[in-house]
Amino acid sequence: MRLVSFNVQNMRLRGSRLDGARDRDLPEDLGPAAPLLDDYDRRLTARVLAEANADIIALQEVFDQKTLDHFHDAFLLPTGTAPYPFRTCLPGNDGRGLDVALLSRIAPRSVTSHAALTPADLALRTPAGVNPRAPLFRRDCLEIAFDGLTLFICHFKAPYPDVAATWPIRNLEARAVRCLIEARFETPASANWLVLGDLNRPRAEDPDALQPLTEGFGIDLLNRLPRGSRWSYHNAHEGYTARPDALIASPALAASNPETVPRLIRSGLGHEATAYKGDRLPTVGTHRPHASDHAALVLDLDIS
Repeated sequence: MRLVSFNVQNMRLRGSRLDGARDRDLPEDLGPAAPLLDDYDRRLTARVLAEANADIIALQEVFDQKTLDHFHDAFLLPTGTAPYPFRTCLPGNDGRGLDVALLSRIAPRSVTSHAALTPADLALRTPAGVNPRAPLFRRDCLEIAFDGLTLFICHFKAPYPDVAATWPIRNLEARAVRCLIEARFETPASANWLVLGDLNRPRAEDPDALQPLTEGFGIDLLNRLPRGSRWSYHNAHEGYTARPDALIASPALAASNPETVPRLIRSGLGHEATAYKGDRLPTVGTHRPHASDHAALVLDLDIS
């Protein structure tokens, strides 16, 4: 089974056109010329996913189901890749409507949104200023059960504008995902589960909020890559790289796949991401066109 996790950077359908991979917070992503590159961006997004050719794709920053279906039909299928008949994008809590989504060639047994979950529902202690009866996840935790594997697709609180101020929120989200896993499985360590998505871990020098999922609980599979090659994101504002994207496996899943090492597809990143020395896809520019400001994470698993 091959899985992919990919933050596709602000994918939204407006009429019959998709927004490009841009956050509209840089001068080059504003103004009348910027929309001319949107179509190029989304064709590159599709090319990355076609190259991965995964059985299951977890996406972040998709606006809604119509956006997901349009991207699948108008951009992904024309690459020649096999279709994904099982597609899900449920409303989450992001104020801009950017949700997590699923594309799958394998029929899921169940799909459960946890967007309405509150800290009070899980009896979780909340940071100062956080309402215990307000929605817990900043987007969602989409729980998807397949035969032999359960996925938890997440997109945690971004570390902006202040890493330290947002740390408690990401930590709360991590604690909540752990609670969901512990509630689902009598013995989580021996079950097959995977937490994947954009968990917004900031730079290496910043405090990590993901300890509830990684310390004595799950296995961060990106740690199987050499140091210096684990980065999956390029920040165009300040020019640094980071590893916000994650693949956290249960101990049982990691142990049954001891040789499995994630692969990152960075060929859709702009040339401004100079840490990547490999080939780019045709039409990739310095900043744009690009597939996203994130790389796609690819993972091959033996599920028995």
